[in-house]
Amino acid sequence: MASLYSLCCVSFLALAIVALYVSPAVSTSRRALGHRNKLQNGFRVTLKHVDSGKNLTKWEQIQRGIKRGHHRLQRLNAMVLAATDSAEVQAPVFVGNGEFLMELSIGTPPNSYSAILDTGSDLIWTQCKPCSQCFSQTTPIFDPKKSSTFSKLSCSSQLCAALPQSICDDGCQYLYAYGDYSSTQGVMGTETFTFGKVSVPKIGFGCGEDNEGDGFSQGAGLVGLGRGPLSLVSQLKEPKFSYCLTSIDETQKSTLLMGSIASVNSTSGAIKTTPLILNPSQPSFYYLSLQGISVGSTRLPIKKSTFALQDDGTGGLIIDSGTTITYLEESAFDLVKKEFTSQMKLSVDNSGSTGLELCFSLPSGSTQVDVPKLVFHFDGADLDLPGENYMIADSSSGVICLAMGSSTGMSIFGNIQQQNLLVLYDFEKETLSFLRTQCHKL
Repeated sequence: MASLYSLCCVSFLALAIVALYVSPAVSTSRRALGHRNKLQNGFRVTLKHVDSGKNLTKWEQIQRGIKRGHHRLQRLNAMVLAATDSAEVQAPVFVGNGEFLMELSIGTPPNSYSAILDTGSDLIWTQCKPCSQCFSQTTPIFDPKKSSTFSKLSCSSQLCAALPQSICDDGCQYLYAYGDYSSTQGVMGTETFTFGKVSVPKIGFGCGEDNEGDGFSQGAGLVGLGRGPLSLVSQLKEPKFSYCLTSIDETQKSTLLMGSIASVNSTSGAIKTTPLILNPSQPSFYYLSLQGISVGSTRLPIKKSTFALQDDGTGGLIIDSGTTITYLEESAFDLVKKEFTSQMKLSVDNSGSTGLELCFSLPSGSTQVDVPKLVFHFDGADLDLPGENYMIADSSSGVICLAMGSSTGMSIFGNIQQQNLLVLYDFEKETLSFLRTQCHKL
């Protein structure tokens, strides 16, 4: 068991995530493209949460994220099911949206803007003039005619061929649809992108002239970091990237590292490494092999097949920066829920007011609450999570909740569970590594 320190601190921080300290109860597959840009040292980009600066409490930010994450989960499952339905031919649909924005510049001279970071899709795009339909954005819409480095992408290019839908009409025209009925369409081009102080020429991207739906209003476009050929990581042909997400707090920003600077400089056993799994029917997603879960000292009796990727492409577990909480296949979540209920020794709150599936009533006037530890047993990596990565509290409601939910089909390892972990994607080794890190100090 572990101690949840001083509930008075929660009041001081106002509706905060409670800081928990957990001590152990017991011990492509990426398709290569012809030309691309090899970075000398890589680059660092600042990330901010999509709800930062909106004068929201942490609890309100989490609830907004849970609502977005539930819709994202539905879209992800719909995508997988559509890919397995051979009886009906449909236009490809992608997940879109996300929880973090990255700062970058495009063109020469460079124009700054914020784009949604999405590890669940591939296309890089931004809104462009002339715009027949564009959503409101805080920065000026990019005008390719005012950039000396913009050029339209040839219809015979490999990037054009990699698009799920394209036509050849005055260059490579694209349509990219997302699962919430949002879409972007326009012309594919190449342009110089600037990340921090590093400029990279000839990045292929979508110049969106007709952008519909409300899923992108947080930023001026989207940067796909998936495993497919259109994504930023695939175009750069960098062997690795990493990110480090701070706790949801508008005063602290997160970090994305690309290239050689993304390496984990630690030789200790604190690094946890597990293989990346490829799903041929969903090649953009980052699948992991989750073999079990422990709550406290109890290894839950979860069937080995529960999180397995099925032959038809269904099931499995993905790691996703764009989903707030972790969603587990229903039978596994029921076991987690039952064990937490047994070990927490607090009364269950059944009000349903939080949007989370398991909450407990905080004892009145209590200064300490015991919580069991939580371990995800990935293939080759037992990830013992810090308490703040799975238990959250709201002082005004007097509840403490498990930041997880149930799903049918796909499972998702969400971004709350990834807080203050350096998460390293290594494409040469086809592995993913976790290292506990104070992300705001990175």
